[in-house]
Amino acid sequence: NMNFLSGIWWSLPLVLVWATPPVTSSWWYMGAVSSSRLCRRHPEAMLSIGRGVAAWTAECQHQFRRHRWDCNARATQTPRIFKVTFSVSGSRESAFVHAISSAGVVFAITRACSQGELKSCSCDPKKKGSAKDSKGHFDWGGCSDNIDYGIKFARAFVDAKERKGKDARALMNLHNNRAGRKAVKRFLKQECKCHGVSGSCTLRTCWLAMADFRKTGDYLWKKYNGAIQVVMNQDGTGFTVANKRFKKPTKNDLVYFESSPDYCIRDRDVGSLGTAGRVCNQTSRGMDSCEVMCCGRGYDTSRVSRMTKCECKFHWCCAVRCQDCLEVVDIHTCKAPKTAGWISRT
Repeated sequence: NMNFLSGIWWSLPLVLVWATPPVTSSWWYMGAVSSSRLCRRHPEAMLSIGRGVAAWTAECQHQFRRHRWDCNARATQTPRIFKVTFSVSGSRESAFVHAISSAGVVFAITRACSQGELKSCSCDPKKKGSAKDSKGHFDWGGCSDNIDYGIKFARAFVDAKERKGKDARALMNLHNNRAGRKAVKRFLKQECKCHGVSGSCTLRTCWLAMADFRKTGDYLWKKYNGAIQVVMNQDGTGFTVANKRFKKPTKNDLVYFESSPDYCIRDRDVGSLGTAGRVCNQTSRGMDSCEVMCCGRGYDTSRVSRMTKCECKFHWCCAVRCQDCLEVVDIHTCKAPKTAGWISRT
């Protein structure tokens, strides 16, 4: 539905726009004229990108599920616009969001190419004829994922706004966008099918396929935990490490400029929804513990009943039969601060 698509845009880090909405100093969007031109040239790609947004948002929320900032954005909707807003700070969280969202566009467009959903691309045209690997000769067949097209499209779409900027934030975002795109290609794997008598594999047909998006998410999560703080260099053309004891970031590393806030309270300026009402783990000693998650404010406990499967038994052959049991559990949720409204710095 093009009327619906033309009204969709989301803030950090992607945007689908025909008419650019106003931008405030607190929240911003990514993508501008170049993105809108792509939208007009490839309207069928917008549905695929929408699926990519759903994929990377879910993956982001999975990776941050035990943290104070859990990648749950503020969402607002009007008859013409559905907007999702993320933090704008130059923090490690911002770096991860740029990387995972860029990766999500690559994944979605590449998958759409392989499934024949886009007029502008198809399977990888370079994977034809015969080739050789450690197991011997094989023929390219099937449909190899056209990852190079997905990366090219994502670069044009996601990097549109950042190319116009010359400041530190633009350089940071471009770097992390590229790291996200490279992460998807990192897990491209060769799959093969054997042909011959009784599957003897005297002949093989192979193709390249993307791995499950979770692999990309797990990889970028490790990069998030090892992200490198940087500062602009003297001539303003790039950046260098903020702490000389750390190594220079590679193209695969995530970089950030600003230290992360604690995300304990609702604060528009840093994109924090706070942790009031978040479920915490009373027995954990990690980030999801009630002590850490609730920022020392304490927590409320409620007792709830739920149905679970119990007394499961294996029956020959081949079924597992379980009973439904009523389980009573305690749910712990973080208390709200005394002032639970949004903090305003103006």
